[in-house]
Amino acid sequence: TMKIDEYIKAETTNIDYKAKLETKKPISWLKSVSAFANTKGGILLFGIEDKSHEKIGVENPQSDCDMISELINTRIKPIPRYDIDVLNDEGKNYIKLQVGDGPLTPYFYTSDGKQVAYTRLGNQSVKAEEYVLKNLILKGQNTTFDAQPSKYKKDDLSFTLLSATLKEETGKELDSDRDYVSLGLINNNGEITNAGVLLSDQGPLNQSKIVCTRWNGLTKGSIDKDAIDDKEYTGSLISLLENADTFIKNNSKSGWKIEGMSRIEFEDYPLEARREAIVNAIIHRDYQMLGAEVHIDMFDDRLEIVSPGGMCDGSFIQNWNINKVPSLRRNTIISDIFSRLHFMDRRGSGIGRILKNYNNSTIKPTFISDESSFTVMFPNKGYKAETRIRNTSNGENLVSDEDYFVLMLHKRADEKTTKKTIEQIKVLFNRFKYDEEFDRNGVKEILQVQNTRASIIINLLVDNNLAEKTIGSKYKFIK
Repeated sequence: TMKIDEYIKAETTNIDYKAKLETKKPISWLKSVSAFANTKGGILLFGIEDKSHEKIGVENPQSDCDMISELINTRIKPIPRYDIDVLNDEGKNYIKLQVGDGPLTPYFYTSDGKQVAYTRLGNQSVKAEEYVLKNLILKGQNTTFDAQPSKYKKDDLSFTLLSATLKEETGKELDSDRDYVSLGLINNNGEITNAGVLLSDQGPLNQSKIVCTRWNGLTKGSIDKDAIDDKEYTGSLISLLENADTFIKNNSKSGWKIEGMSRIEFEDYPLEARREAIVNAIIHRDYQMLGAEVHIDMFDDRLEIVSPGGMCDGSFIQNWNINKVPSLRRNTIISDIFSRLHFMDRRGSGIGRILKNYNNSTIKPTFISDESSFTVMFPNKGYKAETRIRNTSNGENLVSDEDYFVLMLHKRADEKTTKKTIEQIKVLFNRFKYDEEFDRNGVKEILQVQNTRASIIINLLVDNNLAEKTIGSKYKFIK
C-alpha cells in the first residue's frame, strides 16, 4: 500500500484532497466523483488539506465511509464503480475513495430534482459544457458522432471525390449500397451518417471548415492589415486536407544545400509531419462544437494547427510523456476511412509519426491542449531564433511556460486587443510568470504607464481568464 506522502508527491491530475468529509454540501466532493467517472477515473483522499497538503487525518473513518457510500449511491446516477479504503499512516487515519471510469456515461450529480454532469479538466472538476455532455451521451451508448444518422439520404449528396480517391489508393471504388454501408457512410435505414456528410463532395456541415492565415510577423493582427494571405475552405474532408496542405506549401520556403558530396533537401515544415498534423486535426476534432473550425496560422517563426476539442479523456497533452500518449479516436469511421486512403497509419499515435520527421533536428514541434482545443506548433526550420531550441528526445513534452501563455493569450484575447497591448502583456508575464503575484503599481512600474492604463491591462487579463485576483489587490497569472 502506498504511504500518504507518496500520494501527495504523485504529480497527477486525477487525485483530489479533502480536509474532511463535507455532508451538508456534498457537491464539494461529489462533483469530483461525477467527473472521475465521466473521464478516466481518479482518487479522493479525505484527511488532507487541499492547498497545503497538510496531513490532518479523519476522526471517525468508519462512519465517514458509510456516509460516502450512502451519498454516492443516492446522489450520483447511474452509480459508478468505486472502492473505499481506510489508510493508517503515522497514527492517523485517512480515507481513500477510488472512482473508476465508467461505461454508462454521463454520470450525473443529482439534487432537488436537478442533475448536472461534471468532467475533469487538468486537476479541476467542472460542469460539462453542452458539447462535452453530448459526447458523454454517445460514449454511454458506445457510439460516436460520426456514426450518428444525419438528415440526408443517399440521393441528396454525391461522393465523387471519395470514390475516385478510394480507387486511386485501393483499386476499388464505391459501386454499391453495400460498399457505402460497410464503410459506415450510410446506415441500414438508408440514412447518410455524419461521417458520410463530412466525406461527401458538398460537405454541408457548417462547422466542417478550415480557416488558413499567413500573418506578417510573429503575432496575429487584423486580417485587413496584417495578413499576407488568408483562405477559408469547405467541402469534403479530403479536399480540406489537400487545400490546407497546399496553403502551407504556398506560404513556405523550400530548397536544398550541398553538404560534402550530398544534396540535402529542406523545407520550413516537413511535408509528412505537417500533413499528419492536418489529418489529426480533421479526424480527431470535436464536430459537436458548433461555430468552431480548424485554424491554421502561419507566422514568420512557426506554424500553428489548432483543432476544436481537447483530449478525449479530459487530460492535457503537455502533462503527458510524449512517447506514451494513448491513441484515442473521437471519430472512428472517419479514422478508418482515412487509414484506407493511406492518409494515416491505423496503428499507433500520429504524434510519434510527427516527431519522427524531426529525429535529427534540434528544434521540435510542441503539443498543447486545453479544455476546448488541441494545438500543434511547428517551429520554422528556416527561421533563425536561438530562443526556440528545445529537445523532446527524453519523452517530455517541453512546452515552455512562455509558449503556453502566448498561445492562451492569442486564443482568449479579444480581436480588438492591439499588438502593443499583447506585447505589454508578454513583458508582464516574463517578469512574473505563474508563481509571483503582482499589483497595479508593479504593472505601472514595469510598463512605464499611468494608473488608468495599468488598470485596463489588469482588467483585460482577468476578463479573459488569464489572471485572477488573489488577496487584497494582488493578482496572479492562471495556468
